[in-house]
Amino acid sequence: MSGDDQAISRAPRASLSQTSSPLNLRALTSARVALDSAGVSITTRHALEFSLAHAQARDAVHSALNVASLMAALRQRNLAVISVHSAARDRIEYLRRPDLGRSLSAASAAVLQPATNNQQPATVLSFILADGLSALAVERHALPLLDALLPLLRIDEPNENWQLAPIVVAEQARVALGDEIAEAFHADATVIFIGERPGLSSPDSLGAYITWAPHRGRTDAERNCVSNIRSEGLDYATAGVKIAWYLNEGRRLGLTGVALRELDIPNDAPQLTRPE
Repeated sequence: MSGDDQAISRAPRASLSQTSSPLNLRALTSARVALDSAGVSITTRHALEFSLAHAQARDAVHSALNVASLMAALRQRNLAVISVHSAARDRIEYLRRPDLGRSLSAASAAVLQPATNNQQPATVLSFILADGLSALAVERHALPLLDALLPLLRIDEPNENWQLAPIVVAEQARVALGDEIAEAFHADATVIFIGERPGLSSPDSLGAYITWAPHRGRTDAERNCVSNIRSEGLDYATAGVKIAWYLNEGRRLGLTGVALRELDIPNDAPQLTRPE
């Protein structure tokens, strides 16, 4: 080893938090960067914070959706609501068998069946509130997001012609469950609010998946997604504007998924503005 190499090896190793960087990285992100160190390890405080975040993520995955509370809140908003269950019998089966979360149980399919006999207008919109991998996300964010979104769609106004199907609260659900629900309602579009896979800094992140002309067999590439909806992520007003744009443009162009991008919006198209 040369003298220069020996000098380098003997130089003290500063942690990221001790560097002279002009950026305070931890003020910019909740990610675990620039952690303090104690010797060659992170500090006890950071180790405990990691353990807590890991426990919160596990709790979010295994927690049960409070269906009764969610349905009561929707009825207080004068919205028709139905609860359904996927073919997964319990949480353990749901986690082990993702395919079962994509189809309705026989009992739930029978509950939705009468809706197919109703005379529906040309553009039927179905909202599904699904637990997914974080019931906590749905309980915290689904209703505020719905409150921000519905006024933008101007439901039941003659010039808009959106009509809501009964809102569905779904347990043990995956995103594709919305396709079978849409077929039962003869819906032209679906929006499913679903708990996203928890991260170590985001146990309550909500995703919204928008599908035009939904039917069983749709792929993920045929949906549009607005994700990371939560207090520390995308706010409700911005998420509502994005979802409304996808719905209105999907209806106007008859497109969905990768065929419909926000960059495709024409210059002369009416712009959705964020409510004050």
